[in-house]
Amino acid sequence: MGKCNGRCTLVVICGLQLVAALERQIFDFLGYQWAPILANFLHIMAVILGIFGTMQYRSRYLILYALWLVLWVGWNSFIICFYLEVGHLSQDRDFLMTFNTSLHRSWWMENGPGCLVTPVLNSNLAPDDHHVITVSGCLLDYQYIEVVSSALQVFLALFGFVYACYVSKVLLDDEDSFDFIGGFDSYSYHPPQKTSHLQLQPLYTSG
Repeated sequence: MGKCNGRCTLVVICGLQLVAALERQIFDFLGYQWAPILANFLHIMAVILGIFGTMQYRSRYLILYALWLVLWVGWNSFIICFYLEVGHLSQDRDFLMTFNTSLHRSWWMENGPGCLVTPVLNSNLAPDDHHVITVSGCLLDYQYIEVVSSALQVFLALFGFVYACYVSKVLLDDEDSFDFIGGFDSYSYHPPQKTSHLQLQPLYTSG
Protein backbone atom coordinates (compact mmCIF):
# COMPACT_ATOMS: atom_id res chain seq x y z
CA MET A 1 0.00 0.00 0.00
CA GLY A 2 2.86 2.38 0.80
CA LYS A 3 4.44 1.74 -2.57
CA CYS A 4 1.17 2.55 -4.33
CA ASN A 5 0.77 5.77 -2.35
CA GLY A 6 4.35 6.79 -3.19
CA ARG A 7 3.89 6.07 -6.87
CA CYS A 8 0.57 7.91 -7.04
CA THR A 9 2.06 10.92 -5.25
CA LEU A 10 5.04 10.96 -7.59
CA VAL A 11 2.75 10.85 -10.64
CA VAL A 12 0.81 13.83 -9.25
CA ILE A 13 4.04 15.76 -8.64
CA CYS A 14 5.27 14.98 -12.15
CA GLY A 15 1.93 16.15 -13.54
CA LEU A 16 2.23 19.45 -11.69
CA GLN A 17 5.82 19.82 -12.91
CA LEU A 18 4.70 19.18 -16.48
CA VAL A 19 1.95 21.80 -16.29
CA ALA A 20 4.28 24.37 -14.69
CA ALA A 21 7.02 23.67 -17.26
CA LEU A 22 4.64 24.00 -20.22
CA GLU A 23 3.29 27.28 -18.83
CA ARG A 24 6.79 28.58 -18.37
CA GLN A 25 7.83 27.41 -21.83
CA ILE A 26 5.01 29.41 -23.45
CA PHE A 27 6.05 32.68 -21.82
CA ASP A 28 9.74 32.07 -22.50
CA PHE A 29 8.88 31.55 -26.18
CA LEU A 30 6.98 34.83 -26.18
CA GLY A 31 10.03 36.55 -24.71
CA TYR A 32 12.55 34.80 -26.98
CA GLN A 33 14.47 33.55 -23.95
CA TRP A 34 16.42 30.83 -25.75
CA ALA A 35 18.44 29.48 -22.82
CA PRO A 36 15.34 28.92 -20.63
CA ILE A 37 13.52 27.45 -23.63
CA LEU A 38 16.23 24.81 -24.04
CA ALA A 39 16.30 24.09 -20.31
CA ASN A 40 12.50 23.82 -20.17
CA PHE A 41 12.50 21.37 -23.08
CA LEU A 42 15.01 19.11 -21.35
CA HIS A 43 12.99 19.34 -18.14
CA ILE A 44 9.79 18.33 -19.93
CA MET A 45 11.55 15.30 -21.39
CA ALA A 46 12.90 14.33 -17.96
CA VAL A 47 9.47 14.66 -16.34
CA ILE A 48 7.92 12.45 -19.02
CA LEU A 49 10.71 9.95 -18.36
CA GLY A 50 9.89 10.09 -14.65
CA ILE A 51 6.19 9.45 -15.30
CA PHE A 52 7.03 6.52 -17.57
CA GLY A 53 9.43 5.05 -15.01
CA THR A 54 6.83 5.37 -12.27
CA MET A 55 4.04 3.76 -14.27
CA GLN A 56 6.22 0.99 -15.70
CA TYR A 57 8.17 0.22 -12.50
CA ARG A 58 11.51 1.25 -14.05
CA SER A 59 13.82 2.27 -11.23
CA ARG A 60 16.63 3.33 -13.59
CA TYR A 61 14.41 5.92 -15.25
CA LEU A 62 13.48 7.30 -11.84
CA ILE A 63 17.16 7.57 -10.92
CA LEU A 64 17.84 9.54 -14.12
CA TYR A 65 14.83 11.72 -13.36
CA ALA A 66 16.13 12.38 -9.83
CA LEU A 67 19.59 13.27 -11.12
CA TRP A 68 18.10 15.73 -13.59
CA LEU A 69 16.12 17.38 -10.78
CA VAL A 70 19.42 18.19 -9.06
CA LEU A 71 20.54 20.06 -12.19
CA TRP A 72 17.11 21.64 -12.50
CA VAL A 73 17.29 23.03 -8.95
CA GLY A 74 20.73 24.46 -9.75
CA TRP A 75 19.46 26.10 -12.95
CA ASN A 76 16.46 27.69 -11.26
CA SER A 77 18.64 28.88 -8.40
CA PHE A 78 20.79 30.61 -11.02
CA ILE A 79 17.66 32.20 -12.55
CA ILE A 80 16.65 33.52 -9.13
CA CYS A 81 20.11 34.95 -8.52
CA PHE A 82 20.17 36.44 -12.03
CA TYR A 83 16.93 38.40 -11.70
CA LEU A 84 17.75 39.49 -8.15
CA GLU A 85 21.24 40.49 -9.37
CA VAL A 86 23.02 38.54 -6.66
CA GLY A 87 26.79 38.91 -6.67
CA HIS A 88 28.20 39.94 -10.04
CA LEU A 89 25.12 38.89 -12.00
CA SER A 90 23.34 41.67 -13.85
CA GLN A 91 20.18 41.78 -15.95
CA ASP A 92 22.04 44.00 -18.42
CA ARG A 93 23.82 40.88 -19.65
CA ASP A 94 20.96 39.73 -21.86
CA PHE A 95 23.15 37.29 -23.76
CA LEU A 96 22.94 34.90 -20.81
CA MET A 97 19.28 34.25 -21.63
CA THR A 98 19.12 34.87 -25.37
CA PHE A 99 22.55 33.55 -26.44
CA ASN A 100 23.22 37.12 -27.65
CA THR A 101 20.82 36.67 -30.59
CA SER A 102 18.33 39.39 -29.65
CA LEU A 103 17.61 42.24 -27.28
CA HIS A 104 14.49 40.63 -25.85
CA ARG A 105 13.95 40.18 -22.15
CA SER A 106 11.29 38.54 -20.04
CA TRP A 107 7.79 38.66 -21.55
CA TRP A 108 6.50 39.87 -18.20
CA MET A 109 8.55 43.07 -18.49
CA GLU A 110 5.97 44.62 -20.83
CA ASN A 111 2.96 42.44 -20.06
CA GLY A 112 2.99 42.20 -16.30
CA PRO A 113 -0.13 42.95 -14.25
CA GLY A 114 -0.99 46.64 -14.48
CA CYS A 115 1.99 47.54 -16.68
CA LEU A 116 1.61 50.54 -18.96
CA VAL A 117 3.93 50.54 -21.97
CA THR A 118 4.74 53.89 -23.61
CA PRO A 119 6.92 54.04 -26.75
CA VAL A 120 9.66 56.65 -26.85
CA LEU A 121 9.70 58.29 -30.25
CA ASN A 122 12.76 59.71 -31.99
CA SER A 123 15.18 58.02 -29.63
CA ASN A 124 18.80 57.64 -30.69
CA LEU A 125 19.37 54.92 -28.11
CA ALA A 126 17.60 52.22 -30.09
CA PRO A 127 19.53 50.09 -32.60
CA ASP A 128 18.20 49.57 -36.09
CA ASP A 129 14.79 47.86 -36.29
CA HIS A 130 14.25 48.37 -32.54
CA HIS A 131 12.38 50.89 -30.45
CA VAL A 132 12.67 52.27 -26.96
CA ILE A 133 9.79 51.98 -24.50
CA THR A 134 9.07 52.95 -20.93
CA VAL A 135 7.15 50.65 -18.60
CA SER A 136 5.29 52.05 -15.61
CA GLY A 137 2.46 51.23 -13.23
CA CYS A 138 3.31 47.54 -12.78
CA LEU A 139 1.71 45.97 -9.74
CA LEU A 140 4.56 43.47 -9.60
CA ASP A 141 7.89 43.90 -11.35
CA TYR A 142 8.77 41.30 -13.94
CA GLN A 143 11.88 40.09 -12.13
CA TYR A 144 9.81 39.08 -9.11
CA ILE A 145 7.41 37.17 -11.35
CA GLU A 146 10.38 35.27 -12.79
CA VAL A 147 11.72 34.64 -9.28
CA VAL A 148 8.36 33.27 -8.08
CA SER A 149 8.16 31.02 -11.16
CA SER A 150 11.65 29.64 -10.52
CA ALA A 151 10.94 29.21 -6.80
CA LEU A 152 7.86 27.14 -7.70
CA GLN A 153 10.02 24.97 -9.94
CA VAL A 154 12.51 24.44 -7.11
CA PHE A 155 9.69 23.57 -4.68
CA LEU A 156 8.21 20.95 -7.01
CA ALA A 157 11.66 19.58 -7.88
CA LEU A 158 12.54 19.02 -4.23
CA PHE A 159 9.35 17.04 -3.62
CA GLY A 160 9.89 15.13 -6.87
CA PHE A 161 13.45 14.27 -5.89
CA VAL A 162 12.40 12.92 -2.48
CA TYR A 163 9.59 10.77 -3.88
CA ALA A 164 11.67 9.60 -6.84
CA CYS A 165 14.36 8.36 -4.45
CA TYR A 166 11.74 6.68 -2.27
CA VAL A 167 9.89 4.95 -5.10
CA SER A 168 13.10 3.85 -6.83
CA LYS A 169 14.36 2.37 -3.54
CA VAL A 170 11.11 0.45 -3.10
CA LEU A 171 11.31 -0.86 -6.66
CA LEU A 172 14.95 -1.88 -6.23
CA ASP A 173 14.11 -3.69 -2.98
CA ASP A 174 11.29 -5.53 -4.75
CA GLU A 175 13.62 -6.55 -7.57
CA ASP A 176 16.22 -7.83 -5.10
CA SER A 177 13.65 -9.80 -3.11
CA PHE A 178 12.23 -11.27 -6.30
CA ASP A 179 15.67 -12.42 -7.44
CA PHE A 180 16.40 -13.92 -4.01
CA ILE A 181 13.13 -15.84 -3.79
CA GLY A 182 12.74 -17.01 -7.34
CA GLY A 183 16.27 -16.79 -8.66
CA PHE A 184 17.52 -20.04 -7.17
CA ASP A 185 14.40 -22.03 -8.05
CA SER A 186 15.02 -21.82 -11.75
CA TYR A 187 18.55 -23.22 -11.38
CA SER A 188 17.96 -25.69 -8.57
CA TYR A 189 18.48 -29.36 -9.21
CA HIS A 190 15.37 -31.49 -9.34
CA PRO A 191 16.04 -35.24 -9.18
CA PRO A 192 13.92 -37.44 -11.40
CA GLN A 193 10.68 -38.40 -9.77
CA LYS A 194 9.84 -42.04 -9.32
CA THR A 195 6.72 -43.13 -11.08
CA SER A 196 4.02 -44.39 -8.81
CA HIS A 197 3.01 -47.18 -11.17
CA LEU A 198 5.76 -49.70 -11.80
CA GLN A 199 5.17 -52.57 -14.13
CA LEU A 200 6.43 -55.83 -12.62
CA GLN A 201 7.77 -58.27 -15.14
CA PRO A 202 8.26 -61.93 -14.29
CA LEU A 203 11.86 -63.05 -14.07
CA TYR A 204 12.69 -66.46 -15.53
CA THR A 205 15.83 -68.27 -14.45
CA SER A 206 17.29 -71.45 -15.81
CA GLY A 207 16.74 -74.63 -13.73
